[in-house]
Amino acid sequence: MHQRQIDASKAIQKRTGKTFYLATRFLPERVRHATHVLYAFFRIADEIVDDAAGVPPDEQRAELESLRAQALGEIEAEDPVLEAFVELRDRYDIADETVDEFIDAMAADITTSQYETYADLEAYMRGSAAAVGVMMTAIMEPAMNETALPHARRLGEAFQLTNFLRDVREDVVDRDRIYIPRSTLRNHGVSTEQIERLEHSEAFAAAIADELQRAEDLYREGVAGIRYLPEDCQLPVLLAAVLYAEHHALIRNQEYDVLSSEPSLSTTRKLWCLAKTRWHWHWNRDPEAVFQRVSAIPTVEPERRGPGHEGSVPTR
Repeated sequence: MHQRQIDASKAIQKRTGKTFYLATRFLPERVRHATHVLYAFFRIADEIVDDAAGVPPDEQRAELESLRAQALGEIEAEDPVLEAFVELRDRYDIADETVDEFIDAMAADITTSQYETYADLEAYMRGSAAAVGVMMTAIMEPAMNETALPHARRLGEAFQLTNFLRDVREDVVDRDRIYIPRSTLRNHGVSTEQIERLEHSEAFAAAIADELQRAEDLYREGVAGIRYLPEDCQLPVLLAAVLYAEHHALIRNQEYDVLSSEPSLSTTRKLWCLAKTRWHWHWNRDPEAVFQRVSAIPTVEPERRGPGHEGSVPTR
């Protein structure tokens, strides 16, 4: 990759993904530059549908299809980020199907504003989040790639579910979308209209608490796979998990009210997370043990876990 490609990608990540950018800075250069490119590519696709006020759906689809063709090398790339992504896709043998899954998920946002069940949302996240985890794993080149991949998918889904819960207000106000499954809302007697009116209630808080626990199960499964990554990538990925999970503490502190204001990590809090994670990593290179010690995710007693971690009971 040329420096101009790296610089263009880095600028996008630094502007739009400050939390992940902090963790990216600790990756080795061979992975850090590629991560800037991947993140910038994801953001370019995401912004086609997220920043599309006044743009007709057909134009959004056409723009995504052009992006797909450029990313797959079918037509000439139009900017440095896409040029670099094509190089990465070839170098790390990222499958066309993975790129297609991601672009298809972005296209779903054009017409889909809510999901009926978590299974429906999970199907969407297979492209929008799990595919991201697959691409990130590819550029890290772990020796046990097939072992690492299922965990990477889960960690990607965990990050995205945290984003969905953090951004409920923003998604409703700016995009007319709700990513909390209708089935979860019904279970707690919460209507879509209540959320659209940004009306917080105890019932809504209970629905958010349920989805937080679901996300936390995903974190546990995802972090369990960090040990399969190259040693020089483990701390940065662990740090990213700790930083994203820290939003859960903020959500709990404001009593699950993500409708009145969006939880946001201060720079001081991010640096504190960084410092304590690096301190514990210095003494214990077990990703799961460090995550349990420093993250906002409650630990779970192994004997109280059900099949697939369902029914997990927090102990703190």
